[in-house]
Amino acid sequence: MTGGNNREWNWQSHWFAPAKINLFLHVVGRRADGYHLLQTLFRFLDYGDHLRFSPRNDGKVVITTPIAGVPPETDLCARAARLLQDATGCPRGVDITLEKRLPMGGGLGGGSSDAATTLLALNHLWQLGLTRARLQELALTLGADVPVFVFGQNAFAEGVGERFTALPLPEAWYLLLVPPVAAPTARVFASPHLRRDTPAIHAADWYRGYGHNDLEPVATALYPEIAECLNWLRQRAGATASRMSGSGACVFAECPDEKSARALKAELPDGWRGKVARGLAEHPLARL
Repeated sequence: MTGGNNREWNWQSHWFAPAKINLFLHVVGRRADGYHLLQTLFRFLDYGDHLRFSPRNDGKVVITTPIAGVPPETDLCARAARLLQDATGCPRGVDITLEKRLPMGGGLGGGSSDAATTLLALNHLWQLGLTRARLQELALTLGADVPVFVFGQNAFAEGVGERFTALPLPEAWYLLLVPPVAAPTARVFASPHLRRDTPAIHAADWYRGYGHNDLEPVATALYPEIAECLNWLRQRAGATASRMSGSGACVFAECPDEKSARALKAELPDGWRGKVARGLAEHPLARL
């Protein structure tokens, strides 16, 4: 992957779209319009998708690697590119090639990260000059998780997930487990059993191991496979180090170092999917 210097990023570059995990996720209320008010801590990982962009002169946005079951007009990368065109009047087009590694419906922010990388990359490649703050505003129209990837820092997030306080996080390694299910976010949030009144905290009050994920009880009841993976991790890594990310389905355990994470992965039952990943200090495009 090309380095962070602006002059090194060009049409030949491979652009990274990192996964995120939620170190905790609390639902602290609900707005009158039905949107949930959250507090969470996003951390980026060195595991993710890769994108490439090729210029077109006809103004079209083309996904060269369509995802099965995702209509081209609803693809988040395509929507991000068209959003930039509409917001700036840019007449240029682009071919977008996506190497998909992150599971869909996994709670790792894959589609949101892809969309954010598309916004950042094309703002640079098309020389549009939009500020990061403006890109965050556009990103929110694509989905609640997209702005944090544009923000670029591991962050304490509030509101519907769009207000950020950057938090420096200690180095850590993680074992991610990918249950054989996808957990639709809307279904989890719609549950009448979801707790929506966890007391709010200030960003400065967060400490390592703090909190829980309010969505876990709902997701694990709907999808026993998530509960099975989570229970397996907690028997080995402990409850405070093991969480579900987002609305699921992926779960993770924090490990003190790479060796510990790989040793834990070696214990996985046959047929289980696991990935060792390192926590990043910031998004790879944070200084673009």
